Amino acid sequence: MSTIMIDYDLNKPGQNYDSLIKEIKRLGGNVWCHPLKSSWVIKTTLSAAQVRDDLTQYVDNGDAMLVMNITGDNWASSGLQKDLNDWLQSV
Repeated sequence: MSTIMIDYDLNKPGQNYDSLIKEIKRLGGNVWCHPLKSSWVIKTTLSAAQVRDDLTQYVDNGDAMLVMNITGDNWASSGLQKDLNDWLQSV
């Protein structure tokens, strides 16, 4: 299993995030968190490219998305709630 971070900017005013968020949660199963406004972390068997490809249908052409594999301890945070930071360290 990989720990995947998903960041996005939906640039078109008035966009509906509901479908995108529902799909992110589905991809993560029961293992996901939402640490920042436009960031999600999921645990999945999919690669970062597979997650990106799946989520592309939920964003418009002018939007931006970054999907990264952050498995292991090669990441750092600042200002997150302790329970969130602890969760990230545990996955």
